[in-house]
Amino acid sequence: MLKIFVSLLLSSSVFGETIDKLHPLSIEFIDAINRQQNTWKAGKNFDENTPMSEIKKLTGSLKSNFKLPIKHHKTDVEIPDSFDSAEQWPQCKDVIGTITDQSACGSCWAVAAASAMSDRRCIKSNGELKVPVSSQDLLGCCSYCGFGCKGGYPYMAWLYWKAEGIVTGGLYNTTDGCKSYSMLPCEHHTVVGPRPQCTDYDFSTPSCNKRCDNSALVYNDELTFGDGFPYTLNNAEDIQREILENGPVEATFNVYEDFLSYKSGVYSYTMGSLIGGHAVRIVGWGVENDLPYWKVANSWNYDWGEEGYFRIVRGRNEVDFESDINAGLAKI
Repeated sequence: MLKIFVSLLLSSSVFGETIDKLHPLSIEFIDAINRQQNTWKAGKNFDENTPMSEIKKLTGSLKSNFKLPIKHHKTDVEIPDSFDSAEQWPQCKDVIGTITDQSACGSCWAVAAASAMSDRRCIKSNGELKVPVSSQDLLGCCSYCGFGCKGGYPYMAWLYWKAEGIVTGGLYNTTDGCKSYSMLPCEHHTVVGPRPQCTDYDFSTPSCNKRCDNSALVYNDELTFGDGFPYTLNNAEDIQREILENGPVEATFNVYEDFLSYKSGVYSYTMGSLIGGHAVRIVGWGVENDLPYWKVANSWNYDWGEEGYFRIVRGRNEVDFESDINAGLAKI
């Protein structure tokens, strides 16, 4: 009985301080996360003095009561135990394997959408169309998608692709396509790193300039479009079958304080308060130690998490991860 009491005491306090009073970026909070579970590893990502207002800029997916039409797949399609989109479509490996950096802007909704659109366009063209879809164009020109760098609605990005089109364009300081991302990569997490700290910047939403960076390219000629009405998926097996058939999808989920310290492993919510909504790209899935997971590409650069990726528990709608998946077909 004494051992049980001590165990409960340790699980709810650290050196006499209750967990709910710990700073969410502190070593004590991180240690408490690692004591309470063994499927993922938490570690120091942020300086404890980082304002939470700055961290909230890493999110940007807004909630809405509106949902795109739900798509269901035939259940006779066999689902493998593991799957990786980059391995399935090696002709598009460089596109699918791109890890983005949203910089000091709450543009995850646009960056994740444009990345999934790029993947799907490449896959449908059998590797012929590798120039990415421009997250810059989507972020700056979709006035009804939300509030730009202050957040947006992922489903609206897919509607905009269908209705208005989005030009081509790659990462910051690249010459791929029409409009490259204008905000430079920065350190979202590490105390010391090769890039400037994101906290040094406060980017506003880029203006909608309907012209290409390269004057030799014509904006209207570089437009890409979605084919047919976009849709949502809301259960694990339909999400898997959709990825098997058409490629990566955009997912939205709730970010809690413990996720800020993710380093590796299969994440599940352990402790902490809600930070905000975040949009990411699901590229595959697998199983580790009998625990099913999604493989997810984040937009906080390649030195975050597992080289820019994270894994999260699959099949139980962890932190609302499987309840609002947006996608659409590419027109080629």
